[in-house]
Amino acid sequence: MTAAGASVERYERRRVGLFDLARIGAAGLSARRLRSGLTALGIAIGIAAMMAVLGISESSRADLLATLDRLGTNLLTVSAGHSVFGESSALPDVATGMIGRIAPVENVSGVEAVQANVRRSDLIPAEETGGISVLAADRSLVATLRGRLISGRGLDAATEDYPTVVLGAVAARRLGIESVADSPLVYIGGRWFSVIGILDTLPLSPEIDRAALIGLPIARELFGATGSPTTIYVRAADAAIDDVRAVLAATANPAKPEEVTVSRPSEVIAARAAAASSFTALFLGLGAVALFVGGLGIANVMLMAALERRSEIGLRRALGATRGHIVGQFLTEALLLAGAGGVLGVALGSAVSIGYANSQGWLVSLPIVGIVGGVGMAVIIGAVAGIYPAVRAARTPPTDALRTA
Repeated sequence: MTAAGASVERYERRRVGLFDLARIGAAGLSARRLRSGLTALGIAIGIAAMMAVLGISESSRADLLATLDRLGTNLLTVSAGHSVFGESSALPDVATGMIGRIAPVENVSGVEAVQANVRRSDLIPAEETGGISVLAADRSLVATLRGRLISGRGLDAATEDYPTVVLGAVAARRLGIESVADSPLVYIGGRWFSVIGILDTLPLSPEIDRAALIGLPIARELFGATGSPTTIYVRAADAAIDDVRAVLAATANPAKPEEVTVSRPSEVIAARAAAASSFTALFLGLGAVALFVGGLGIANVMLMAALERRSEIGLRRALGATRGHIVGQFLTEALLLAGAGGVLGVALGSAVSIGYANSQGWLVSLPIVGIVGGVGMAVIIGAVAGIYPAVRAARTPPTDALRTA
């Protein structure tokens, strides 16, 4: 038997394993590093886009759920609505006390809007208020809202009778006040008030964020407050929240319950989460387009490889390689190319998600489905894109390939 015949016999008897295919495929890709790298990058961009969208959406949703867990979903707001003629109505001054008598109600606090402007200095024009409202608040308001003071103290029995004010988070930022350490003053309705506290953000009560809270006694003395609440905040037992909501309007204003508006702030946050999910679907579509383009890139690279390596294919076929061996080699190269792009894309997308979540102060949450699915999707695309080039390479007759070489 000749040496060539022995080589053919050895090739036919040898079983090509997965490790051999991976080694041969990696060698084929390393011979075209730049082209392979750019193709893998195309896949990585598509996977990264999809992973980033999923990660950011999941982090946003996780942060919203954490906010709801911390602030609770059992907060209700009662406010004065409008009459049948469109005129503004008012709640009775006893509304807060009447609501507090409902058995499942745990906490209740009211605020009354005061006609006064807030300025950092009396030298600032009166019309430049920065959109800050003045509210005469019950001293139990912060506890009812489950708020947190980031500086100073809240209104209490010792401060509500004097010109002191607690600023919401947005109001403090607009006035340029970060701490009460230096005993800052603000000009409210022609009088100087000492800032004794600054609230943290209240996602369930954004109107408080933009408000300056003063005590009801000093509001009566200086600004003619009547004690009739503009808005009442109610905490009720979770199990009875729907029952309490059903009777709040009639309890707050028995004479005109139709002029009372009752809302549940947590529903707004839930709606924001739903809106975020709809945008997620849109961006996932854009990522899928980029992924499709990356798949076309793999198909193009593999087709070009099949044409450029006709001599190699012909030599291997002449030495006894079967069509299955050739298909396996080219398909392995496509899978390795797509897999590398998928891993890189998941890493890039995760990094973007983590960075953005940290910049927004959100909880970081990466979906396991996105991580596993990203790599899996890349591999599937690689397989689909590599099948035709692999079959075409395998169908190349050895004699034609060697003649071309």
